[in-house]
Amino acid sequence: MIDFTLLFAVLFGIVVLLILILRFKIQAFIALLIGSILVGVLAGMEPQVIIKTMQEGMGSTLGFVAVVVGLGAMFGAILEHSGGAESLATFLLSKFGEKRSSWALMLTGFIVAIPVFFDVAFIILVPMIYALQRKTKKSLLLYGIPLLAGLAITHSFIPPTPGPVAVADIVKADLGWVIFFGFLTGIPTAIVCGPLFAKYIAKKIHIDAPELQVSTDEQKTFPSVVIIISIIAIPILLIILNTLLNSPLIGEKMVSKKILEWLGMIGHPFSALIIANIIAWYTLGIRRGFTKDKLLNITTQSMGPAGIIILLTGAGGVFKQMLVNTGAGEMLANYFSNAGVSILLFAFIAAALIRILQGSATVAMITAAGLTSPLLAETISEPKKALIVIAIASGATILSHVNDSGFWLVSKYLGLSEKQTFKSWTVMTSLLALTGFLTSSVLALFF
Repeated sequence: MIDFTLLFAVLFGIVVLLILILRFKIQAFIALLIGSILVGVLAGMEPQVIIKTMQEGMGSTLGFVAVVVGLGAMFGAILEHSGGAESLATFLLSKFGEKRSSWALMLTGFIVAIPVFFDVAFIILVPMIYALQRKTKKSLLLYGIPLLAGLAITHSFIPPTPGPVAVADIVKADLGWVIFFGFLTGIPTAIVCGPLFAKYIAKKIHIDAPELQVSTDEQKTFPSVVIIISIIAIPILLIILNTLLNSPLIGEKMVSKKILEWLGMIGHPFSALIIANIIAWYTLGIRRGFTKDKLLNITTQSMGPAGIIILLTGAGGVFKQMLVNTGAGEMLANYFSNAGVSILLFAFIAAALIRILQGSATVAMITAAGLTSPLLAETISEPKKALIVIAIASGATILSHVNDSGFWLVSKYLGLSEKQTFKSWTVMTSLLALTGFLTSSVLALFF
């Protein structure tokens, strides 16, 4: 049974949220908090209960997300400043060769975006695709699109990148399962909207790289690619191992409870990322001649962008808690269940609509997670929760256009007109979203 007062409260809160962001350019953090308060007021909550709900939502969300995003940002900053991203790209290009360079770039983006933010990784790696275009004289899109596809997919699907970490925490999904399904979904998605789409669009739009600016700087030495891959793999493997050890496949029958507890602590995202940070700090920093003060400065500066994501995620947690405490979440869950609408489809559509309307993939993911979380039954399995995270992430990448900063970043660095950016980047993000959702839907049939 639909309570129209509650339904109106939720819809009005979302509309106000979008108007504040789109029309008045209010920061999304404040807009999410205002939207949450309006939902509570219109649903008839007492003023003090609204404030307590906000505190509850913010506190329960940030207890996990703030630590993971902060550690992830520092880890990525050390990798970025050490030249690790360039090292990996150069290695893969040399192994794959010129003919398969688009595949190498897709793989580079896929790996590098695990610890490094999307826009930072893209800017770091752009010189690689410029050099390839100048050498082959083929369209820059043949190399740019696969790189962007790899970066965008990992940035959206695979922890410890902030988006999936935030969504996983809001819907209470296990990060190990999210990483597992992120890879399973991401690989075919990357192939479709990376090398395959790039080959097609490069024939339609020819773009040359900017003229080479000769630099007088000394040749930069890069760290070993084996070290880079190993350091990136450490937190991922520890988190996945923890998930496997605590799954019904192993459990206490094969490993003692005490050992499981200690391994659980080591494999927790907090510990896994602390270990990775310390190894990166020493291996990529101290051993390569960075001073302790320089490393402190690098890691401190990385906290800026991390802080924005942490606050946004906390506000998304407030919105979710407001839906739970007003009863709107339970009402919507019963309605969609009776109507036969898949939660996976609802999660995808909610994220897609918010993404198209206001542009930010992060805001779309966090808001959609807040809407979806109260609809999940307590009996839902961990694999299903992880697939819902992937569905939300897929929806939040769709149809990047003029209200998305990524649209202008790609347009500027690849030298594309607005029309060409729509035909290439916008189509690629839509392909990514649809392929990701279809793949996660198929996986949901088996898990």
